[in-house]
Amino acid sequence: MENQYKCDKKMKTALYKIGLFSQMNKVTIKTLRHYDEIGLLKPAYIDEFTGYRYYASEQLPMLHEILALRQMGFSLNEIAKVQEGVSVESVLIKKKTELLKKISEETMKLSQVEHYLHNRNECSNYNVILKELPEVIVASMRTIIPDYNSLFGIIPPMEREMERLGCVCAIPEYCFNIYHDGEYKEKDVDVEVCEVVTEMKESSDMIKFKKIEKIETAACVLHKGSYSDFPKAYAALLKWIEENGFELIDNPRESYIDGIWNKDSIDDWLTEIQFPVRSME
Repeated sequence: MENQYKCDKKMKTALYKIGLFSQMNKVTIKTLRHYDEIGLLKPAYIDEFTGYRYYASEQLPMLHEILALRQMGFSLNEIAKVQEGVSVESVLIKKKTELLKKISEETMKLSQVEHYLHNRNECSNYNVILKELPEVIVASMRTIIPDYNSLFGIIPPMEREMERLGCVCAIPEYCFNIYHDGEYKEKDVDVEVCEVVTEMKESSDMIKFKKIEKIETAACVLHKGSYSDFPKAYAALLKWIEENGFELIDNPRESYIDGIWNKDSIDDWLTEIQFPVRSME
């Protein structure tokens, strides 16, 4: 049987044939050959007659470092940079940051799963998602309305004024209300009606133009049906926010997708409730 290792007197070290080196370190021959091809771990000696690859015992620490970094999730390119002289500490700190972010994201997913498991019957109609709300230019009308039913009366005059001012609505359309009371009120509601437009126009007594900054994170649910049932959507959303470690950072929005203007049945009205939030972790 051919020896699996030999002593190189010049190097004063034992040389292990690739098969034995593979067994010693629980690494496949295919992997060792790949490391050789990309320059990550080349054999200490290649027999010029047989082509056999031999690895030296001095290469064990290098291989173990490669394997350890691989187990921590480092790519081969990242490991190559370490071999080229990049600080191992800086690479590890970067990886730690990435892993902590991933853990936070996975913990959030777990929290959402637990929320739906515990509330799947009570909140089955409300699936909460987190998303960014873009920066927008809006035609805005802020007023005090006696009650929510009065909203239907103030929209047509606003639309006529926007048309007079030459407003062009953005595509896709984004129309939403912002409530500035900071709490739910049935009467004398401070509401700001916003319609996203393509450009600023000169403001009038009724309509003001302004830019609303991007919201990094908003917790959102879709509500289908009558606006009178909005409190159910609000309650489900607030419960989700509390249980998942978030807090409100701005006034909520009601984004009107389908309504009386394009649906015959009130049951088909579709509204997205949007709560700007941030994580408390």
